[in-house]
Amino acid sequence: MRIIELGANTIELKGRFIKTAQIWREWDVDVDDPEAIVRAIADSGIRADLFTFAQRLPHTKPRFPYHMEMDNVAAIPISTYEEWWENQVNRRVRLKVRKSVREGVRIEKVEYDDDFVRGIMRIYNESPVRQGRAFRHFGKSFEETKEANGTYLDRADIFGAYYGEELIGFLKIVYGKEFARTMGIMGKIAHRDKAPMNALIAKAVETCVGKGVPYLTYGRYFYGHKGADSFSDFKRYNGFLKYDLPRYYVPLSALGRIALMLNLHKGLKAALPGWLIKPLLRLRKGAVEKLHGDRSKSGQENP
Repeated sequence: MRIIELGANTIELKGRFIKTAQIWREWDVDVDDPEAIVRAIADSGIRADLFTFAQRLPHTKPRFPYHMEMDNVAAIPISTYEEWWENQVNRRVRLKVRKSVREGVRIEKVEYDDDFVRGIMRIYNESPVRQGRAFRHFGKSFEETKEANGTYLDRADIFGAYYGEELIGFLKIVYGKEFARTMGIMGKIAHRDKAPMNALIAKAVETCVGKGVPYLTYGRYFYGHKGADSFSDFKRYNGFLKYDLPRYYVPLSALGRIALMLNLHKGLKAALPGWLIKPLLRLRKGAVEKLHGDRSKSGQENP
């Protein structure tokens, strides 16, 4: 990945063979004049084969005449806390949030200081494997962890879930133009029975209601061809809905046009048929768990 300053825009260049340009941290940017960006890329001499951009909530209807595919986002439409609690969440979520309170879990708004960063590190370093894949934050240094979680602090709220004095979960909400976005939400595996994640989502909804934010987003609802999994189930139970958003692809070279024709514009992985994805994911999960299990037994695991 390469980051390039291009006038008023920051461009992210991805891909080894097919170079794709997109707005860096595009979740935070509305693209109103894509032609101007295409011209700027061409004039800069950057070697890019495709330019891709997506619309953001609440703009779900296509606005531009380029090659388009539907992307998606997981979002809770916010009206009142009572509406979310009574009508948008699964009954099990209400039970879990109540259990979290009974167990003594406290959700507190916190300052982003060094002690809090160390608490995040303890959560990160609990396991090298999360959701069946190697966890990319495992073993990060204090400086790396602080930098990664310290973005957008001027328009963010950060909450900690505490059991006694122990940080067992955290949530960062960043406020955009017409929605809020979760940027970092995780709980300790050892305290999963206390439902800190559900309690944190409840606090996020309450906070968005208080600020008049119309949507709370949490990444995608579905990723690639995977379809429903435990992650999307968690979102659905907590009141997130799937919103389809147009994503556009603009060819910038002959290779980019060929990639679009052959359905290779999102990479080889995305071109695999849906029926093949889940078996491959199960194989990867087993391999990752075996690898880290073997390392742990032989004393090779990171401290």
